Amino acid sequence: YKRSAHQRHLFCTFRFVWKINALGLPITDAQIAEMESHAEDIDFAMAAEEERKLRHDVMAHVHTFAHCCPTAAPIIHLGATSCYVGDNTDLIALRDGFNILLPKLARVIDRLANFAEEYADLPTLGFTHFQPAQLTTVGKRACLWLQDLVMDVRNLERARDDLRFRGVKGTTGTQASFLQLFQGDHDKVEELDKMVTEMAGFKKAYLVTGQTYSRKVDVDCLATLTRLGASVHKICTDICLLANLKEIEEPFEKEQIGSSAMPYKMHAERSCSLARHLIALMADPLQTASGQWLERTLDDSANRRISLPESFLTADIILSTLQNITEGLVVYPKVIERHIHHELPFMATENNIMAIVKAGGNRQECHEKIRVLSQEAAAVVKQEGGDNDLLVRIQRDPYFAPILGQLDALLDPKTFIGRAPQQVKTFLAEEVRPLLEPYKANMDVKVELVL
Repeated sequence: YKRSAHQRHLFCTFRFVWKINALGLPITDAQIAEMESHAEDIDFAMAAEEERKLRHDVMAHVHTFAHCCPTAAPIIHLGATSCYVGDNTDLIALRDGFNILLPKLARVIDRLANFAEEYADLPTLGFTHFQPAQLTTVGKRACLWLQDLVMDVRNLERARDDLRFRGVKGTTGTQASFLQLFQGDHDKVEELDKMVTEMAGFKKAYLVTGQTYSRKVDVDCLATLTRLGASVHKICTDICLLANLKEIEEPFEKEQIGSSAMPYKMHAERSCSLARHLIALMADPLQTASGQWLERTLDDSANRRISLPESFLTADIILSTLQNITEGLVVYPKVIERHIHHELPFMATENNIMAIVKAGGNRQECHEKIRVLSQEAAAVVKQEGGDNDLLVRIQRDPYFAPILGQLDALLDPKTFIGRAPQQVKTFLAEEVRPLLEPYKANMDVKVELVL
């Protein structure tokens, strides 16, 4: 942390001094060269002692740096405030944080897209309220996860691209100190603001600030991370549920032991745990933004030092963990098939009724026959713990003799998945693959989790 505080001050000091020098203030090349030559000479012991006396981290490093640079000491931190250092650096860190997270999120999407494509047409039970419902496919379900993550990419990109620089605004945002430095020359103040902003890699600066940039910016940035946390929690919860059904399993470390070695208690649950923490962190920037007094208050400082980096760090490890999961998901088609055959006879009753009607039967009469046989089969399943024998009952009933030859076709799972495979193909081609184009250079990076 101390190195960070020192270097962020140097970062902003150099940029500021170079630009002031370019606009004609009496700053010598020797002063700039002296600061550059001592950029890495950090006396941590002195900085710690200065902070004990001053109770101010930025000014502690100003004094420490001035000790290394006696010639430049008079112009270090010239016209600036601590928020010039802290807020501008935070905005750079937020932007760079998004640039670190986005390729990681893109890799997760890429792995899931490959998974969805591979299993686009593998039928599986769909669920509503975690009760068996109309069939879907394993790949189509993965696309539900992908759609949330695609939205997260767009949200992170928007939050990053919406960021502006605070620039040089002064104690209450009026730029009064800089106007005084340039002897009332408004054009030079505006030019300085523009030059520093561009040198920091931003296209625009906020035109209006208090001593700080609006803390609503932090709300916007962390809201995107919170939404990502919600997406990951939902995906990993689904994986845990499917692991319980033994249909899907996440990668298993061969030497993993303890309760975390259970197929439903591994990385997915860890991701849920961290995602919950990420979601909870959203309360901090909301309360900070709502509690700012006039041009600023200091009760944001300690909170932001925790909530901002912790949110990005949490999002980072969640994405690394999710990449590990999605690179090694194991599917058990035979288990999925068994579950389908256990439920499909109940779901296929309407198909059976329509087939009887086409063969000359009466719909109402057939419906009653199916209803009775279904209840008998359900009793075997629920009360006796037996298998679903509805199909056997239908085959034994003479009423259904006209359609016995059609039963296999009527119960083919692929006839119950609608357009799921086509939806997967279209979604990946139109929504997912184009979104990944900017991140192709980072797509082959692997992750190794240290537990």
